[in-house]
Amino acid sequence: MKTITFTRVKILVIAILMSGPVFAQDKPAFTITPSADLVSNYVWRGVYQSGVSIQPSLTASWNGLSLSAWGSTDFSTLGKEFDLTLGYENSGFLVAVTDYWWEGEGFRYGDYSKYHYFEGTIGYHFGEKVPLGLMWNTMFGMDGDRNEKGEKMYSTYIEATYDFSVKDIYLTAAIGVSPWTGMYHREGKDGFALCAISLRVTKDLKITNSFELPIFVEATVAPNQDNVFLTFGLTIQ
Repeated sequence: MKTITFTRVKILVIAILMSGPVFAQDKPAFTITPSADLVSNYVWRGVYQSGVSIQPSLTASWNGLSLSAWGSTDFSTLGKEFDLTLGYENSGFLVAVTDYWWEGEGFRYGDYSKYHYFEGTIGYHFGEKVPLGLMWNTMFGMDGDRNEKGEKMYSTYIEATYDFSVKDIYLTAAIGVSPWTGMYHREGKDGFALCAISLRVTKDLKITNSFELPIFVEATVAPNQDNVFLTFGLTIQ
């Protein structure tokens, strides 16, 4: 399998599903939502993926059921990613399955035995009164996610998020851990790992009287990688 120095670029469709709107209680019968982020660097679960990237997404939702496509393209290398997520949310409870492909330009997309990773997700958000979200993600299936001995690792990432606001500024604090050795670990590290502690600050930048552009800055400390990141991004929706 690939090591944590993935040549891919990634936050996957699962990040779209983990965001606040997924847990909203008022769901239209059917919606199609295009969106795109432009980020100064791409960090996934405490692991650096690439530099400046464009990350478009397209989500179709119907009564809590959603199908999302998420991609990322690095401006300076041949890094390319395409992920698909099928999820269902009801009253704050979420289940999802994600198909990750992050091999990059020039690699075959259709070779599912070699180039795809599958992940199952369960999560729960406690609502507006207690804006706490919990998410469990575990890799399964196919030939990826194996250690040097060829054994399946079932790489797992558990994350807790808490949303709050200060006037017109929105903040999300998050902490992510890996309970056993997996793809998120730095070489030579085993067992439980504290992967990421982050704070994202989002503000709507007023462009005109009828148009606002959400911008964000996210600070991430990655103890397991002995690294830190400061990411700027903007969202077009």
